[in-house]
Amino acid sequence: MDLHDSKDKNELTATFELPGMKKEDVSIELDVQHNRLTVSEHSSLSTDLDKEGYQVRERRYGNFSRTIPISAGLKGEDIKANMDYGVLTIRFPKTNAEQAPKKITIQ
Repeated sequence: MDLHDSKDKNELTATFELPGMKKEDVSIELDVQHNRLTVSEHSSLSTDLDKEGYQVRERRYGNFSRTIPISAGLKGEDIKANMDYGVLTIRFPKTNAEQAPKKITIQ
């Protein structure tokens, strides 16, 4: 995960690598009251093959959640989230107005 604060654009950008994840399985919540952004997802273990035939099994599955502190003063209604080739990018312009917690839809 990378978090970038662009002073020129007055914008905060968070980038997450989520290989193999579908955007439908990813949830993003912004809590501006507590200055935090939470990205979570759930991936299931593939049931295509039986358990007994594996010699190595390294792909991960289960729940993932990452909460990061963010700067105060974000415009919740202008947040944009995009997922392309397993890379989730969340961009939000900064402001000084207070906002209520908000769920963000990935485009």
